[in-house]
Amino acid sequence: MGSKRRVRTSVPVKPRPNPLAGRTEPIGYHDTALLRQFLSDNGKIRSRRVTGLTPQQQRQVATAIRNAREMALLPFGKSSTSGR
Repeated sequence: MGSKRRVRTSVPVKPRPNPLAGRTEPIGYHDTALLRQFLSDNGKIRSRRVTGLTPQQQRQVATAIRNAREMALLPFGKSSTSGR
């Protein structure tokens, strides 16, 4: 009884479009409309794999989000308390 091996077919993965392509000005904490695109519904920072940013852009976005949270421009996240 030989085991059947599943053959993986390589499906070409189309890279996600970079939402910051062609942007020349630096990413700042004051641009909350832009930064909200990179937050999940729970207020977590989305990963680079999901957002399609370059590593340098992802670091800049994460730093800007952290600064905006400290300035109370963005929420830290939804609380997990159960209605008390």
